[in-house]
Amino acid sequence: MGPEDLLDKAKALAPILRERAFATENARRISTETMTDLKAAGLFRVLQPAAYGGLEYDPQVFMEAAMILGAACPSTGWVYAVVGVHNWQLGLMPKQAQDDVWGEDQDTLISSSYTPRGQVEIVDGGYRLSGRWSFSSGCEHADWAILGGAATEADGTVRRLCFLLPRTDYTIDDVWNVVGLRGTGSNDVVVDNAFVPEHRTHPFTSGSVTSDSPIFQLPFGPIFSFGITAPLIGAAQGALDEHIAWTADRVRITRGSRVAEEPFSQARVSEAAAEIDGARLQMMRDLDEMMDLARDGKEIPIELRARARLDQVRATQLAASAVDRVFTNSGGRVLHELNPIQRAWRDIHAGSLHNSNVAEPILMAYGALQFGLSIEGQGI
Repeated sequence: MGPEDLLDKAKALAPILRERAFATENARRISTETMTDLKAAGLFRVLQPAAYGGLEYDPQVFMEAAMILGAACPSTGWVYAVVGVHNWQLGLMPKQAQDDVWGEDQDTLISSSYTPRGQVEIVDGGYRLSGRWSFSSGCEHADWAILGGAATEADGTVRRLCFLLPRTDYTIDDVWNVVGLRGTGSNDVVVDNAFVPEHRTHPFTSGSVTSDSPIFQLPFGPIFSFGITAPLIGAAQGALDEHIAWTADRVRITRGSRVAEEPFSQARVSEAAAEIDGARLQMMRDLDEMMDLARDGKEIPIELRARARLDQVRATQLAASAVDRVFTNSGGRVLHELNPIQRAWRDIHAGSLHNSNVAEPILMAYGALQFGLSIEGQGI
């Protein structure tokens, strides 16, 4: 199966996911049926190491799939991207960690929560974790979780790490009662004094310790954050497509004119289309350039990493702007809970609140770099 075949499978699933979107939202979680469909299509294996049954495709394929799914059901696209990117992240970790997760079942999935809110204690052979981690999208469908934390050494050095835990080491607290991305099931993960061996940690650095494959030489920051943005770009495209189809025959009641013939309606559609296209093109350009360097065995320079993060947060802003234009031009009927445009509008704005989409630190870092200032330690 090649990349185009896989994307065709995503496109074939899109109408089904669109039909399930309302039920998904009401259930506040992705259905087992949908997760089974995504697995059967091979979509979670896009970035998974080949040694564990994965496809090791370029990340552009993964982002394209996330956009296709996000256009049909933003919550499904979000869970696919957030959960699916962990198969790539696990590929950066020691082989023993990968064996722990995929040794018996190569379809095993991983959720996450990176905010370092819990307590981390350094002990012999590893760490002990306790606390509550929020916003773990798709956690009910995962048998493992990656949790962020800060470990303080005896000399005061603070190490920012992520920790890989099996489902037996944590519980899930159902707290996901929200206005946007309702179907993602982004509940809390609660840990009580769980031991995490050293090999199940990752320091958020670039490069794999087990594989020479180019995709595992890419930097964590841009790849993970583009995975957050891709389904939002897709959701904006889905809203625009729905708006065009729906508006083609709409008549403005007060004037008796076709909405599609109004210059300002045409302008809004054009601006939204340009914003979505620009967001997608910048993302793909950055991924293309990083992959070219990785294939040549070259390091991804800080300038490219900073630009990629800049383009990522701007892409989210463009998706939000595009869906705002579409929503504004859709009339009062857009407010109905069955209307996919209002769902995309809520979901995109909800997704824009993810920590990866907080724009100001990224804008400041990129600007500082342009002035020749150091941005070391800013997570780019």
